[in-house]
Amino acid sequence: MSFTAAIIGRPNVGKSTLFNRLVGQRLALVDDLPGVTRDRREGKARLGDIEFRVIDTAGLEDVTDQSLAGRMREQTERAIDDADVVLMVIDARAGVTPMDRHFADLLRRRSVPVLLVANKSEGKGGIAGAYESFELGLGDPIAISAEHGEGLSDLFDALVPYAGEPVDAAEGALADAPSAADGEAVEDDPAKPIQLAIVGRPNVGKSTLINRLLGEDRLLTGPEAGITRDSIAIEWAWRGRPIKLIDTAGLRRKSVIEHKLEKLSVADTLRAIRFAELVVLVVDATQMLEKQDLTIARMIEDEGRSIVLAVNKWDLIENKPAALEKLRDRLQISLPQLQGLTCIPVSGATGAGLDKLMKAGLDAHAVWNRRIPTPKLNRWLAEVQERHPPPLVDGRRLRLRYMTQANTRPPTFALFSSKPGELPDSYRRYLVNLMRETFDMPGTPIRVMLRKGANPYADKD
Repeated sequence: MSFTAAIIGRPNVGKSTLFNRLVGQRLALVDDLPGVTRDRREGKARLGDIEFRVIDTAGLEDVTDQSLAGRMREQTERAIDDADVVLMVIDARAGVTPMDRHFADLLRRRSVPVLLVANKSEGKGGIAGAYESFELGLGDPIAISAEHGEGLSDLFDALVPYAGEPVDAAEGALADAPSAADGEAVEDDPAKPIQLAIVGRPNVGKSTLINRLLGEDRLLTGPEAGITRDSIAIEWAWRGRPIKLIDTAGLRRKSVIEHKLEKLSVADTLRAIRFAELVVLVVDATQMLEKQDLTIARMIEDEGRSIVLAVNKWDLIENKPAALEKLRDRLQISLPQLQGLTCIPVSGATGAGLDKLMKAGLDAHAVWNRRIPTPKLNRWLAEVQERHPPPLVDGRRLRLRYMTQANTRPPTFALFSSKPGELPDSYRRYLVNLMRETFDMPGTPIRVMLRKGANPYADKD
């Protein structure tokens, strides 16, 4: 990145809309309700032939105490400290407000350069507000419409002095390419960051856990439930392995979700799960494995992501061996499709267990990428049928002819049978569970696709 730009301003002036426009994706939640953004979000922005890091921030409030608004302001001030240039956004249609004047005064006292951006300037309604913003003393306003993409060439001209060498378009496109979707054959690249999503119910300590991993108060935390509203991605590394940590909003039951903003937050979390490679499901040790925890776990399994269970707030449990035994029993009964799921007791407050959690996560990710040789699979299949043959159908024994691994991420196998439609689900589950045990694949989703016909792989192995 050639430089860092922080987008600041009072609530509801279009900061997140501008952020989305600059990064070229709808990463930040946008709504008419003021104060949607709470944590600072970073992204790779591109404007013309310059590439830079951009930080979206919460709306500036004139609060300095330790309330939620005060803690949000602290996060914004840290973003200003990290920035090479600040984009102060005002609402041109609303004109200059007393709060705009207040924060313009604060910015003038800082050494960081400031560009004044008059958003919502499309049409005649924003002209008066754009001219009025000259009184803020931050230089000539840059009139734009983040929603419609107007005025970005003027913003580009203002940012050019802060940029280094221009970025090659093809190189930038390759760097921003998304990770492969489920079903594509992709090998694990140790140099590429692992997409690690932290998910769970509200107030189980997801953001606190990430702050402890990072060693800084990067994310907004507090006793209030539901502080995190949108998924925040943070570049990190653990023992030399690049990790992209993704903090997500808490998932509640559908029946209790009423507001549009929470629906948007849930959709953002589900998207994070869908594109993650590894998911850490955080549960509250004092409210062990509630129904919603199991629902989220099944959702992760349905998406085919590698998964580890983090039992947070373990420092509050008195009888730890009994609690762990109870947890394992519950998992065996309620999540048989994730047999052998790794459970790591942790404490976001003290940092206990976090190294074990990350090691278990990377081990689960390695299993998720594992490929089993076809000859080894078929020797195993022959032994299984000798020991426990498939059931009879119309008086004839089903034949399992051949098996091969069609894909990884998650491990996916093609099983060729004489009558695939007649094979009972119970026998398929038996094969999957035995495969986990034989090939050491605990807790990862495994897909077995039944096929009929000649063996198309006969000449390939």
